[in-house]
Amino acid sequence: MSPVLVVNAGSTSLKLSVLDDADTLVGACEVDPWDGRPDNAEFAAFLARQGNGVVVGHRVVHGGSRFRSAVLIDDSVIASIRELTDLAPLHQPRALAGIDAVRRMLPDAPAVACFDTAFHAHLPGAAATYALPAEWNSRFGLRRFGFHGLSHSYAGRQAARLLGRDEADLRTVTCHLGGGASLAAIQGGRSVDTTMGFTPLEGLVMATRSGSVDPGLLMWLLQHTDLGVGDVSRGLEQASGLAGLTGGSGDMRDVRAAQEAGSAEAQLAIEVYLHRLRREVAAMAAAMNGLDALVFTGGIGENAPWLRAAAADGLGFLGVRLDQSRNGATADAEIGDRAAPVRVLVVTAREDLEVARQVRAVLDAGTRAAGRPLSVCHADRSGNLSSRTTD
Repeated sequence: MSPVLVVNAGSTSLKLSVLDDADTLVGACEVDPWDGRPDNAEFAAFLARQGNGVVVGHRVVHGGSRFRSAVLIDDSVIASIRELTDLAPLHQPRALAGIDAVRRMLPDAPAVACFDTAFHAHLPGAAATYALPAEWNSRFGLRRFGFHGLSHSYAGRQAARLLGRDEADLRTVTCHLGGGASLAAIQGGRSVDTTMGFTPLEGLVMATRSGSVDPGLLMWLLQHTDLGVGDVSRGLEQASGLAGLTGGSGDMRDVRAAQEAGSAEAQLAIEVYLHRLRREVAAMAAAMNGLDALVFTGGIGENAPWLRAAAADGLGFLGVRLDQSRNGATADAEIGDRAAPVRVLVVTAREDLEVARQVRAVLDAGTRAAGRPLSVCHADRSGNLSSRTTD
């Protein structure tokens, strides 16, 4: 099959990577910060170097109830993605901008949308259902969707490989900890619970997002203060979490530095973050009636050994115990005490590999259904690879 161009449009950055059939990274570019414009010069130049010899996979945060797996992109798919913008306002417009740019620059390249929500689409009813009026749930399609599915799916599968175990026999909690953060309970390779919900606001404390908040508190703010719906929405999305507690950027590196410098606000923010993290790990384990492996991934999960150690210190009752001599690892490695009941690992986040896997599956299925090879123009890519690489 042709190389896969992965377009990962985040809320503030754009990551582009090209993977060959062996999943070797043969080209990469990161636009950071990215203003969300599809005509960004660096973006356009990278696309132009690829030619139509690639197939394309786009990470899309929200697939709603319609998209329960990856799909070929057409006009109706784009329209449906756009309709979900109010459920993921920081991400959906960026994904659409990426799709628009690639369609214009590489019009003959088949493109597939890969959804973060799809991994959680088959949550058990008990985990997916909100205890709201049934008529509301039915009329408005209310349910827990879950997010970061591409990362959770890859991390769970990679952890099983590192342990030499069959994923079908494992009960794993994957911790995707970055600017956005969520956990997933993965049993037998399937998501059976997760911390994010109808939107990416629910669950853990994040960089600028609040995580779970008493809905009665929000109603009180709307009814008894001068804050309007827009004020509360912006506050929850952009001014809460670590940023709200410290008055800073919300970047965990900044919070840690402030804590070490003696900031009481930073100390409290980290305690709140860890309290919620430990509590939700235990909740995910309860959803599976036990825990075999705990996995850290994402920018914070991979690069903050101190936070992993602090989290593990509160999870000993589950059988979690780190090996401090190995906890400094930042790439795929086991960092737990191998004699402990629960294996603990750090896994490098590779959403690009998961997207490429799903793209190939969709296009292979389409080829089999059609009974003929997919028609893709193969261009000479010699000398067209970016010199920039990403982790």
